[in-house]
Amino acid sequence: MDEARLTVVPLFASLSKKQRKELAQHADEVDLREGKELLHEGAFAYEFFLIEEGTAEVLRGGEHVADLGPGDFFGEMGSMADAPRNATVVTTSPMTAIVMSSQDLRRLTQDTPGVGERISEAIEERSKALTG
Repeated sequence: MDEARLTVVPLFASLSKKQRKELAQHADEVDLREGKELLHEGAFAYEFFLIEEGTAEVLRGGEHVADLGPGDFFGEMGSMADAPRNATVVTTSPMTAIVMSSQDLRRLTQDTPGVGERISEAIEERSKALTG
């Protein structure tokens, strides 16, 4: 992945050029079609996604719970906890996304406190929403 593309991604905005170069070596940019299931509730977590362009919906128990768009990310809860997915995510338009393995995401959050804090905040917010 081109390191320069990461400069416009809010989650990675605080990274130094060196950190972006390292991240770029462990991230892929993928183009996805509308209607593609990216995560399946209950499945093992292997990767983390960040939307550059396009939209997706989040389903839990078959019920719509959220819409996602550019700058949003998902897959962090299962990836960080090495746990099954707690929701299904399906693209609702063609999408360009940055994808990282769970292992690379964990390494990034350990090595980069700003990104780690943002991921931790998202996990806390989403955990509260799950428990109501």
